[in-house]
Amino acid sequence: MTAIPTPPQGEAAQGDYAWAIATRFPLQGAWSENDYFALLDQSGSKGFELVQGKIEVLPVPTRLHQLLSKYLFLALDHFVEMSGLGEVHFSGLRLRIRTGQIREPDVLFLSNERMHLAKNKAFDGADLCMEVVSGSEEDRRRDYIDKRKDYASRGVAEYWIVDPTERQVLVYRLNGEEYVEASRCSQGDVATSVLLSGFTVSVDGLFAVIDQITQDD
Repeated sequence: MTAIPTPPQGEAAQGDYAWAIATRFPLQGAWSENDYFALLDQSGSKGFELVQGKIEVLPVPTRLHQLLSKYLFLALDHFVEMSGLGEVHFSGLRLRIRTGQIREPDVLFLSNERMHLAKNKAFDGADLCMEVVSGSEEDRRRDYIDKRKDYASRGVAEYWIVDPTERQVLVYRLNGEEYVEASRCSQGDVATSVLLSGFTVSVDGLFAVIDQITQDD
């Protein structure tokens, strides 16, 4: 285990790290779920995930990310409410993959049949998760590889990856213990859920906001 660095004293402390805060928490690799939830409670923030005893800081959401997430949430929430199928939640609600491994999906659906898995701080299961891919290679790897493996291992029946850079929506369905691609949708296509019969998202409608934001910015 790496020793905790000694906080600087006197004038050397000016402009340095907030050591009094940093040393309240464990070293990376030693975080427990209690430590993780204590961080959330004390900071009042979301955007942290717990992965193999380490804290992963998620990218700060952009306007584009929020608008795409909102579009997906409202579409799915309306469909689920009209059909009385369960609950839909947006980023900030956590999904426990296993003890010590907690993710924050951008959008999560849990069916009535599995509502016993709904806990206050972290759900113990989900039926469908959606992620809007952020720009960096680290974030793309997290959504395309790491979360894909995690959600499959948790038994999430369907996983959507929404990629604004590529302007495509990938729908995966669970086959045993891993995902297989059900559809890859781009311009002019309609993304269709395998799990929720009748739930669709127009790719053009979803990504229409991209050009508006590009012009504004």
